[in-house]
Amino acid sequence: MLTAKRILVTGGAGFIGSHLCEHLLSKGSEVICLDNFYCGTRRNIHHLLHNRNFDLVRHDVTEPIRVEVDEIYNLACPASPVYYQRDPVQTIKTSVHGAINMLELAERTRAKILQTSASEIYGNTEVNPVTEDYWGRVNTNGSRACYEEGKRAAETLFYDYHRQNKTAVKVARVFNTYGPRMHPNDGQVVSSFVVAALRNKDITVFGDGSQTRSFCYVDDIVRALVSFMGETPDDFIGPMNLGNPNEYTIIDLAKGIIEMTNSRSQIVFQPLPKGEPMRRGPDIGLAQKTINWAPVTPLHQGLVKTVAYFEEYLKTNRPGP
Repeated sequence: MLTAKRILVTGGAGFIGSHLCEHLLSKGSEVICLDNFYCGTRRNIHHLLHNRNFDLVRHDVTEPIRVEVDEIYNLACPASPVYYQRDPVQTIKTSVHGAINMLELAERTRAKILQTSASEIYGNTEVNPVTEDYWGRVNTNGSRACYEEGKRAAETLFYDYHRQNKTAVKVARVFNTYGPRMHPNDGQVVSSFVVAALRNKDITVFGDGSQTRSFCYVDDIVRALVSFMGETPDDFIGPMNLGNPNEYTIIDLAKGIIEMTNSRSQIVFQPLPKGEPMRRGPDIGLAQKTINWAPVTPLHQGLVKTVAYFEEYLKTNRPGP
């Protein structure tokens, strides 16, 4: 009889992390969910607490931890500008110190470890769609730099641990992801627009709304992360883009959400923030070739589930976690 894998998910009470924990448990794994609850919430993993294969540990990845695991998914880092710009020094510490601590844990336990990097490592791209061999265009003095450069430094650590110490690593670059359990106040475009529409409040669009984004439903991203970890040889470390290659303008997204929710919201326009990328879409050719992956959830279908989640969430009249 095969022994179940013991898997650590850092940031496991976050948006993507909670869905990943749920998926891994459904496959029979034992899951340790590690989170400091800076932006993750107990609400996201409350339904998992009764599962005997699920352990919740309140801990900050900037501090070492000793556990025995077979695999590590490192998702710990605030991904929302609202949170990562609130404490930029801690944000970059989370990326860098957290990466070192998790890599040291992986070395000690001989565990395989996956880093969830982000599309922000590409910065304000000069090419679109962006491929993994693009080095990026990032302003080290910008308001996003704590997140962008933190993720870039974490990637470097993963590559160097692999080259120097033969650590079994994987690096996934995750593009815009949406779905149930997003935080209503995270500043992400989908959650911001949906919550405003459900409250019949103005929806703010920066610039003229012609900038485009790609939106990938969370279930598709989780499926890709698990496939990358489990279905690729140890010498294939990435990086690998994971996201939806289809682009949508922000103005069309706003109008679509207003129509979907029968909202009385009005769209208001404000100046485009400095450094705001006009386009950022992934080339997912590598993921298609390597793990036979592509997103399957249409945007409208994913938004219906996301709207339903926020409708239920807002009934509790709880502005925070």
